[in-house]
Amino acid sequence: MFGRIARRYDLANHLLSGGADFLWRRRAAKMVEKWRPQRVLDLATGSGDLALALQRRLPEAAIIAADFSPEMLSVAQHKGVRETVLADALRLPFPDESFDCVTVAFGLRNMADWNLALREMSRVLRSNGHLLVLDFSLPTGMLRSGYRFYLHRCLPILASLVTGQKEAYDYLGGSIEKFPSGDGMIQLIAENGLALASFHPLTGGIATIYAAQKL
Repeated sequence: MFGRIARRYDLANHLLSGGADFLWRRRAAKMVEKWRPQRVLDLATGSGDLALALQRRLPEAAIIAADFSPEMLSVAQHKGVRETVLADALRLPFPDESFDCVTVAFGLRNMADWNLALREMSRVLRSNGHLLVLDFSLPTGMLRSGYRFYLHRCLPILASLVTGQKEAYDYLGGSIEKFPSGDGMIQLIAENGLALASFHPLTGGIATIYAAQKL
């Protein structure tokens, strides 16, 4: 599915989020910059937008962008991501304690086993290393019902016009509904080897950044 939409993935993201995805990734990259990591794994990098934001913020750091879709990695490489690795997030090809920071933007939700994915992220993190997860969530309050209508009724139709792949975006709404958010995600992170977890809602809760540390 991701291979089929790779060529128009960025355009769809920017249009369907109204450009908010630029702001979300910028906020995530600023947070990672404060941790001053030397080696960062950007997991499920997709077309590489977060990896590129990290390269700009951390020019001296090694940013390794990993994904299981060769088509997506090809797009990322073409855009200037310096180091890419074809990898399955559930079986990462890296030794224990290889990275100071692991990031995953809009990817954990799509993985077949969230617990195993988080355990793998914890495994490759060094002691005191940081995890950052950026993903969609459901807003609260008055925005919630309007957003759900857009997510399930409008977004798949608009996406099909941009990518020609409506079924990929039919899947999106269901995946967001099932994905834990807020305290639920904090608990999931804590159950898989990470501590000091916190969450930071963005744009009224349409997206959320989760941060944690391996002690």
